[in-house]
Amino acid sequence: MIAIEEFIKVVSQNQFVEGHEVLELEWHRLKKLPEYADEAKILKGLINASTALALACKGKKEGALQVWQTYEKYAPLIPKTLSLSKTHYEEAQKLLIAKKNLYM
Repeated sequence: MIAIEEFIKVVSQNQFVEGHEVLELEWHRLKKLPEYADEAKILKGLINASTALALACKGKKEGALQVWQTYEKYAPLIPKTLSLSKTHYEEAQKLLIAKKNLYM
């Protein structure tokens, strides 16, 4: 299973800290490669959205909203990406927004 598929799986189960963890290695790898800069930013945004949800579930709403802003900064890259993972990123985006509406 690729990292983004695992991310979708754990976030759908409300395992938001785990969501952060499963994408972190891939984000670190991609951010070192200039040709994948935008994809690395997409992952950074998804990681931050998951972190924001984890904070919200701990009652830290203000911190959650601040961290969510990083997701919002990079979310516009998702529809523009040419990545083979685009459909997964779009699925993750829909899931995260639904979770935000529940928990934030």
